Amino acid sequence: MQEKIKQLRQLTGAKPRANLGFYPTPFYKLERLSEQLGINLYIKRDDFSGMSLFGGNKVRKLEYLLGDALDQGCETVFTYGATQSNHAMQTATACRRLGLHPILYLNAYVNPDENDIRANMLLDRILGAEMHVIQSEPGETEQQTEQRCFQTGKEHVARMREAGHKCYDVPMGGSSHVGAAAFADGYAELMEQCQQVGVSPRYVFCATGSGGTQAGLVAGHHLVGDQAQVVGIAVSRKNDEYEAYCAELCNKALAWLGSDERVSAADFTVDRGYYLPGYEQPSEAASDAIRLLARTEGLMLDPVYTGKAFAGLLDWVKQGKVKPGDTVVFWHTGGATALFSEKEIVGSINREG
Repeated sequence: MQEKIKQLRQLTGAKPRANLGFYPTPFYKLERLSEQLGINLYIKRDDFSGMSLFGGNKVRKLEYLLGDALDQGCETVFTYGATQSNHAMQTATACRRLGLHPILYLNAYVNPDENDIRANMLLDRILGAEMHVIQSEPGETEQQTEQRCFQTGKEHVARMREAGHKCYDVPMGGSSHVGAAAFADGYAELMEQCQQVGVSPRYVFCATGSGGTQAGLVAGHHLVGDQAQVVGIAVSRKNDEYEAYCAELCNKALAWLGSDERVSAADFTVDRGYYLPGYEQPSEAASDAIRLLARTEGLMLDPVYTGKAFAGLLDWVKQGKVKPGDTVVFWHTGGATALFSEKEIVGSINREG
């Protein structure tokens, strides 16, 4: 496996990359919670990716995405997400670090109060990002509003390109083949750390939204050839084609890296059982998971992504899908700024019990 890790590192190392994060991110065992659950639970702290106090896993993608943007001579970067998007905030931060102009198209799942701007939106304002908030129209579904947000942004990109500006268009969540490739490299990093402490994970759990993180992890797992199963816990509604979409993204990342290896939808495990009542809508299970990790290990999760993903992991243990003594890695993707967002997103985390 060591030789395969080395080969993967050579593939990713040949691509343009901006120096943004602090790697490798910490990896260690959660001793108290492991004892409580009867498993060997490790955490991969990609919430510590940098480059600011408000970093997260998107920084890993942005090293490759903005490295590609700089390689193409771009001056402006567009991206998309919810008003409290971690990805949008981290994109704005990375752009400022690199001298690029960030333009954000944000879909209002929860309408922000202009008199009380919070969390990631507040950081976007401080960073001076150009923000366009797309409000939902009467009778419009969330998906329709999201598509209108994308379309409006892409029309803006087209106008700027026509005017002679070099723009780099980053999809929601940084989930292009370039962004996904970053997590193939991240998987190699994880396996190096596992070898250093002498463990072989049975499962690697992560939150999955726009698909790039899980696609990259599966690409890395496929190239390294270890025994782990990558489990994505969905944080929003996913249709029946989601696994096929992730496989296509994974294969594009593999091809971009120069690998002949390919995967299929069958290589993806996506559990849709924990996202309800919906994206950016809190659940009691996620709130319980956030409190549990905080009170046993002093670590913070968020109600949108990692709280729901960790709730899924805990339920897999409870149901016996994760067996006693199994070694499990939880990939902490960050996002704790959501704890300071609108009450509709935060939910009941502050409950005493």
